[in-house]
Amino acid sequence: MPSEISALAREHLERVRSFYDAAPTAPQAGARAYRSLLAHYYNLLIPPDASVLEIGCGSGELLAQVRAGRKAGIDLSEKQIAAARARLPDAAFAVQAGELLDPDGAVARGGKFDVIIISDTLNLAADVQCLFERLHAVSHADTRVIVNFQNTLWRPFLSLARLLGLKSPQPQNSWLASSDVLNLLRLAGWTPVCRHGRILLPFPALGLGTLVNRWLAPFLQWFCLTVFFVARREQAEPRKSLTVSVIIPARNEAGNIPAAVARTAELGAGTELIFVEGHSKDNTWAEIQRVAAENPQRKIIILQQTGKGKGDAVRAGFAVATGDVLMILDADLTMPPEELPKFYDVIATGRAEFANGVRLVYPMDEKAMQFLNLCANKAFGLIFTWLLGQPVKDTLCGTKVLTRAHYERIARNRTYFGDFDPFGDFDLLFGAAKLNLKIADVPIRYRERTYGTTNIQRWRHGWLLLRMVMFAARKLKFV
Repeated sequence: MPSEISALAREHLERVRSFYDAAPTAPQAGARAYRSLLAHYYNLLIPPDASVLEIGCGSGELLAQVRAGRKAGIDLSEKQIAAARARLPDAAFAVQAGELLDPDGAVARGGKFDVIIISDTLNLAADVQCLFERLHAVSHADTRVIVNFQNTLWRPFLSLARLLGLKSPQPQNSWLASSDVLNLLRLAGWTPVCRHGRILLPFPALGLGTLVNRWLAPFLQWFCLTVFFVARREQAEPRKSLTVSVIIPARNEAGNIPAAVARTAELGAGTELIFVEGHSKDNTWAEIQRVAAENPQRKIIILQQTGKGKGDAVRAGFAVATGDVLMILDADLTMPPEELPKFYDVIATGRAEFANGVRLVYPMDEKAMQFLNLCANKAFGLIFTWLLGQPVKDTLCGTKVLTRAHYERIARNRTYFGDFDPFGDFDLLFGAAKLNLKIADVPIRYRERTYGTTNIQRWRHGWLLLRMVMFAARKLKFV
C-alpha cells in the first residue's frame, strides 16, 4: 500500500498548486522548444498504440506531442488542467497530485496504463516514494514508468538562466541525483530497466542544437541536461508454470541431433522441440527425421526453412511455436542444453523479460572460442551496453529466451529497424530494447564443438555485424 503523505508534504503541494494557478499556461519560446525535444525522445520510447498517463501534465503541451492510443493527465493546478482540456479535448484529465492519485477516478476509467510519464516534475513532488507507490494502482504487469529529470551538473547554469529571465521561475524544488531516483524507484517496487542521457543544447541555435543533440550527446550522456529512466513493476510472485518451445536451427549438424533431444530437459508445463533444417550439405535433415521418429514420447516439430540464415530459421521456428516461452538453442551444442533451466527460471519468475546467454564469465574449453573472436565479443558487449542503456555482456551467444507475447510485440515493431539481421541475435536484442524490456545476462559454460565446423566466417561476418551496429546506433542513439 502507498504510504500516507505528511502534513508538511501537503503544505508543500499547496504552495506548488498556488504557484501554478498563478502562472501563465502558455510557456516561453525556449520552454516550447525544450518540450518538443522531450516529446521527440518520448516518442522513441513509447509504442504509438500505447495508453499513456502523464503525472504533472501542466497545460498538456508535452502530452499533446506524444503519440499514443489513449491519453490522460493529472496536475494539481486547476488552471493548468483547464488549459490541458482545451488543448486535448479527447484526453481524460483530473485535478490532483500524483501522491494522491485516485485509481478509481476519471483518468483511470478507460483501464490501466501501458506507459506512465513523469516529466521534469519529480523535483516538485512532496514525497517521491509515495508518488511512485501510487502508480501501481493504475499499472499492469507490462507497464513502463518513464521519468525524465534535469541533471544536477546543470544546476548552476539553470539557476543563472532563471536569474537572467531566460528560464521560467519555479517554486521551491528538490535536486534529485540519478542515484536518488534509482533508490526511490526500488523502494517503491519499481525495477529500473535502462538509463539514457539526452539533450546538450535545449534550444535550436540556428540548427546547431539538432547537430549537437543527435551526434554529440550520445557520446557525452553523463553531461546531458536531461536524464531518462525507464522502469518496470517488480514481480510480486512467480508466474504460473509456463509451456516452452525450444527452437533448434540446424545446418550441417547431423552428429548433434540425437544429443540435442537427449540432453534437453522437459521444462515448465511442457516442452516442444522445433528443429529447423537450413539447406545442409550432410544428412542433417534425414537425422532430424530419424531422431523425431525414435522419440515419440517427446513433442518434436520438424521443418525446413525456405530462406537463408539463422535469423530466418529462428523466425520460421517461432512462427510455428505454441509455447509460452520461446528459446533458441544452437544445434552445435556449444551452449549446453543442460543450462536451459536457468533461462526458464529467469522468465518464469519475472526477474527479467529477455534472458541473454553470456559465454564470457566462466572459463571455457580451450578451443571453444579463438582469441580474436573473444576480443570482438567483448567489444560488442561494451558497444551494446552503451547502445541499449542496460548491461549486455555478450551479444552473440546463440541462446536467447523471451515470452511468445513479447516476441510478437517485437515482430510487430520490426519495421522500425527493417530486416537487417541474417543472424537474428541483433534483431531480438534491438527489438527488446526498443520495447524497454528488461534484459538479464545469464552466464553459461561454453564448450567446444564435438561435431562439424562452425558456420561463422570471422572476417566477412564480423564486418557485417559492425555494419548492423552502426545501422542500429542511427535508430537508437543518433536520433
